[in-house]
Amino acid sequence: MRFVGIDPASKTGFVALDGNGDILKAKELTGISDNDPKRMVTLINEVTTHLMAKDIIAIEGFPFSTQKAMFAGGLHHGIRNDLYKLGFKYYEVAPNAVKKYVNVTGWEGEPGNKKRLKGAAKKRAVMQAVRDHYGFIHTSDNVVDAYIIAQIARACYLRKVQHSYQAEVLKKLGIG
Repeated sequence: MRFVGIDPASKTGFVALDGNGDILKAKELTGISDNDPKRMVTLINEVTTHLMAKDIIAIEGFPFSTQKAMFAGGLHHGIRNDLYKLGFKYYEVAPNAVKKYVNVTGWEGEPGNKKRLKGAAKKRAVMQAVRDHYGFIHTSDNVVDAYIIAQIARACYLRKVQHSYQAEVLKKLGIG
């Protein structure tokens, strides 16, 4: 049994963990070509070719705002459509829940003097939190997000977490 995390984007993060949480595969998928629909179709195909029959899958939910909304919407729907056609069930994890699972709120500083994390600063905070929680390091923030999502898939199956903020994420997914 494997636990798979998918972070759909033009550079899609894909992580598969074994039953102990050890990494079996961690890579960034890009498809072929810079032009759509070829890029999107080959990227979706690349995601599904890495799946195995008994995978427990979690996928990041639709982004709330993006500069490339048409591509993001098409990719997210395309992956979900293929998962459905192949008979896979999956957990859908909201983007903010992915960050919350490693205790990143999107803010830094003390009460009364908080500053909102944006862009690269938010990505660095998530990458550091994953390093602190799991010891996992990767150069791609998409793969790091997919790693968190794979850990969420694993926790959904095992129904076990180590922190209250992780339990809150599972509760929003209808687990626990």
